[in-house]
Amino acid sequence: MGVYVNFSDQKLLGELRLGNRVAFTELFNRYWKKLLAISYTYTKDRSSSEEIVQEVFIGLWNRKNQLDIKSLEAYLATAVKFSVFKSIHQQKRREELAMLNYQTELVALDEEKIHAKFLQEYIDGIVEQLPEKCRLVFKYSRNDGLSIPEIAKEMDIAEKTVEAHLTKALKTLKKDLNNSGTFLIALSLLIK
Repeated sequence: MGVYVNFSDQKLLGELRLGNRVAFTELFNRYWKKLLAISYTYTKDRSSSEEIVQEVFIGLWNRKNQLDIKSLEAYLATAVKFSVFKSIHQQKRREELAMLNYQTELVALDEEKIHAKFLQEYIDGIVEQLPEKCRLVFKYSRNDGLSIPEIAKEMDIAEKTVEAHLTKALKTLKKDLNNSGTFLIALSLLIK
């Protein structure tokens, strides 16, 4: 391996074309640090820089039979710069897409919140038109999360009466929401 240290780049490229791994290793050792410095100048990230330089050397090995290089150092430096700019462009594109997805999700969430708020206000309007005891039973059940026995105890009425008021409230809501075309959407809010 020591012999290859004295070889010119052109001689090493000739050996590389023959598939000589030792010649490839010598080229790698000869240019690794210089190329890493070039890459790091742009990326400011050692890990990304190392990955870029490794990819350039992998490309050199994979295209060893197709290369017609006059100046290996210039070729490798150009390949690294191109790879850096390609990597930066791809990263920016990923960031732009991530931001676009995030903004789209925010808009969708805002729209859902607006629809949910409108629907809740519509339901509240229907509930306010219910008879007093029916309205109280519904609010205890849906807003406060009380069970039928708890509502019966709170209002000092029979459980069957609570069930009847709750049934009446739900039927009224279903009818009004069906008439307005929002029943299926509201159903998900009402069923807890």
